[in-house]
Amino acid sequence: MCSTDAVALRTGKLLDVTNDAASARARLRSIARRAMHERGLQPDFSPPALAQARQIPDAPPVDGGLRDLTSLLWCSIDNDDSRDLDQLSAAEPGADGATLVRVAIADVDACVPKGSPIDDHARTNTTSVYTPAQIFPMLPERLSTDLTSLVEAEPRAAIVVEMQVAADGAIGGASIVRAMVLNRAKLAYDAVATWLEGAGPAPSKVQSVNGLAASLQLQDGVAQALRQRRQRQGALSLESMQAHAVFDGDQLADLQRDRKNRAKALIEDFMIAANGTVARFLADNGLPGIWRMLRPPSRWSRIVEIGREFGGTLPGAPDARALDAFLRERRAADPDRFPDLSLAVVKLLGAGEYAVVIPGEQSDGHFGLAVRDYTHSTAPNRRFPDLVTQRQVKAALAAAAAPYSTAELQALAVHCTQQENAADKVERQVSKSAAALLLADRIGQVFDGIVTGASDKGTWVRVMTPPVEGRVVRGEAGLDVGERVRVQLIGANAERGFIDFARAR
Repeated sequence: MCSTDAVALRTGKLLDVTNDAASARARLRSIARRAMHERGLQPDFSPPALAQARQIPDAPPVDGGLRDLTSLLWCSIDNDDSRDLDQLSAAEPGADGATLVRVAIADVDACVPKGSPIDDHARTNTTSVYTPAQIFPMLPERLSTDLTSLVEAEPRAAIVVEMQVAADGAIGGASIVRAMVLNRAKLAYDAVATWLEGAGPAPSKVQSVNGLAASLQLQDGVAQALRQRRQRQGALSLESMQAHAVFDGDQLADLQRDRKNRAKALIEDFMIAANGTVARFLADNGLPGIWRMLRPPSRWSRIVEIGREFGGTLPGAPDARALDAFLRERRAADPDRFPDLSLAVVKLLGAGEYAVVIPGEQSDGHFGLAVRDYTHSTAPNRRFPDLVTQRQVKAALAAAAAPYSTAELQALAVHCTQQENAADKVERQVSKSAAALLLADRIGQVFDGIVTGASDKGTWVRVMTPPVEGRVVRGEAGLDVGERVRVQLIGANAERGFIDFARAR
């Protein structure tokens, strides 16, 4: 089927298959802004919020009583182009084989008072929205990439989570303090991972800071111990199927799948540990908090069926340990097909949500991470729940009244879940628009894929090369999540973010 006669099965109109390379970035920006409005998100800051950002001094006043931790070997590890640096990490040997791990979290609340215009915008959107052609930050860039970012070589106020981690990954004593910190080196995931994995030299910034290489190697070892302990408790070994757009100037050149590496795992493991510590701190101090939860999957029976299709046996009731053992066995046995299996399981696990936990109440916990106590606290530049949690923590440290009532937190938990879902839909929609632009000249091509969704709302398939997802609009009957299928591309509509497949016989 050629592009000129591809019929838009869902719109009744000729599919948009134009790929104007010179305008691809501008076109995706326009699509992203429209999607933001349609999903109830604000793409622009209000004049009062922008005025507030301009009025914040270049050196915001710092409250007294902060510990001076600027002499520690702090560093950040993030994406190459990230400027909104929410956290730093540092580690040093402790007693009895333990390691003292510190995670510094940017004190965003110091520049963004509750109820201020900037806070109102953050509370509305609740998250930064990352689309291929444009980022819509939760906070004005003067803050998120400068004044409240833990930028290299600039002293910053922070909330520091201190954890004594034993050799087996158990977290012993923990505390939270307010402190001044100093980022010694802004590092990037890929370069650090290449070094940690023995495939290249240490990044030049690591080599230039005396003792930093040893500190990072220590952090890497602790992170592996933390992860192995969680895995023994049932944390799931899954692979993300996210992809990012690659531009050549304003031309959309490719979509590349994001892959895990040792540096990403290090930061993920430290953030999980810090978030658990913060959750327990709030509970110990009698304060309710907005916790992050992933409940046991409602479609567990389908996960059991997929396990059986791969030769495994899973129990009849949701069991994280059993599922992770099966996943690790399949990764070892068939690494090439593991991403397909991982994607199917991720879809069947469902989405996480925010919920308020009152001290003394039992939490449903996070099924995928195999943790009971878990909040979001480590990204206050990017997520509003983290900023709310930070204010609760600062109140506890100051023995002050909680800034939020339980009723207010409960309303925020619902709102943050809704807005996060809206932001996810915007990101997926614009990513699909980018994919449609990329696939515009490949109408009629047949791809291998895996079914990622099957319901009354439609049947969806993920193609691995390039990593895109589309709807099966012909021949979808009988398909279910996790099945491998061959599909033919029959249409692509960049403006709507539609990619249409027909089942290939």
